[in-house]
Amino acid sequence: MTLTVLDNIAPKQRKACMQVAELLRDAGGRALLVGGCVRDALLGLPCKDVDIEVYGLSPDHVESTLKPHFRLDTVGRAFGVFILKGKEIDLALPRRESKTGPKHTDFVVEGDPDMKPEEAAARRDFTINAIAYDPLSDEWLDPFGGRDDLRAGRLRHVSAAFGEDALRVLRGMQFIARFLLTPAPETIKICRELDPRHLPAERLWEEWKKLILKGQKPSAGLEFLHACDWLQYFPELEALVGCEQDPHWHPEGDVWKHTLHCLDAYARNRIGDEWEDLIVGLAVLCHDFGKPTTSYVDEKTGRIRSPRHDVQGVPVARTFLERMTRQKKVFEEVLPLVEQHMRPLALYRDGAGDSAVRRLAARVKRVDRLTRVAYADKCGRPPIEVDSNPEGEWLLAKAKALEIQDNAPKPILLGRHLLELGAKPGPTFSRMLDDAYEAQLDGKFHDEASGRAYLRKAYQNHSA
Repeated sequence: MTLTVLDNIAPKQRKACMQVAELLRDAGGRALLVGGCVRDALLGLPCKDVDIEVYGLSPDHVESTLKPHFRLDTVGRAFGVFILKGKEIDLALPRRESKTGPKHTDFVVEGDPDMKPEEAAARRDFTINAIAYDPLSDEWLDPFGGRDDLRAGRLRHVSAAFGEDALRVLRGMQFIARFLLTPAPETIKICRELDPRHLPAERLWEEWKKLILKGQKPSAGLEFLHACDWLQYFPELEALVGCEQDPHWHPEGDVWKHTLHCLDAYARNRIGDEWEDLIVGLAVLCHDFGKPTTSYVDEKTGRIRSPRHDVQGVPVARTFLERMTRQKKVFEEVLPLVEQHMRPLALYRDGAGDSAVRRLAARVKRVDRLTRVAYADKCGRPPIEVDSNPEGEWLLAKAKALEIQDNAPKPILLGRHLLELGAKPGPTFSRMLDDAYEAQLDGKFHDEASGRAYLRKAYQNHSA
């Protein structure tokens, strides 16, 4: 038997898939591998999560058949969904869904074990995700030509049911970026008719995360949004289109084109840490959001300038991010990178000292993140070629010597040190600690002993 799909699945999962398929076959049903694991196998990519669709059996029958052999999570049982615990395998019975309103929750869902695989495939989003594979017979079920579309590098929707969920436009965005696909004109047409304003933020967030973390060419995904007229729903991005830049520094064109090039440069240099890549990628996406409101042509020189676009871009970036997440940590870590993205070059040119580097680290939390954002910005100006990064290397070396390349300087002096001097908690208490931290950043003390001496003198002067 040819294990076309199973070869891309981890051995333990592969064994479990075969066991599930055999058990359900013996019970009178049929188990098909579907969705992403089939698509990724055809692309030669390893698959972590496996989806199995079960035909010909009721939920009760599926549960009673598998329960003696696997630990089942049955939370989704009412919808015909089961999870094999510890196997990263999801099982689902085919379902009929009827849209009843504009919201993503406005659906009536009914399980239908007797549905044919071809009918179930018609409910999927894109043809590349509507391919099924029978692991027992090595049979492909591809009623909508998904394999041909994969070979042609084409993204095409399956049916008119595509229009029932506007999120599929953002799914198309990240698929195009990940797999370097070209959208079919008819798919772009139906996407133009969809509206994301009823979608909850958390669903938007997941698709943007995949673009940032998995896109080989994020620019292609964003160009797809542009072609679908979806930038109107993300006005911070729409404002970048046609925002001209000084051609001397930016021969690539407007801020939109620059941002796309920057994102592709970022994607080529991911480090594989999901959180770090997410924060840096979002900062790269948002770094020039301040240019549309700050750019003007200097009457004396005729040059385009964008003063303080780094600072002015912070509230714009916040508004953009608020559409998709309320995670405080995201705002705390992305926005300072937007605000400070020009500082590495400025500090390098000025030959800045330790104090300036400490202060920068205190603002952005991680200097290593900032150098990645600045490098992506530098690379986003083709045909200008970037063959070195002296400012980034200099800043990282300075930060490493100060032991702050991946963290903000930790305060040496704490509340307990003031309490030991007899200070009472209150507004003055906090202000003295803030002043002490500023003195630490300025290099007036470097360890606890010298810090205590500094604080003792400061407290005596305050009490005098």
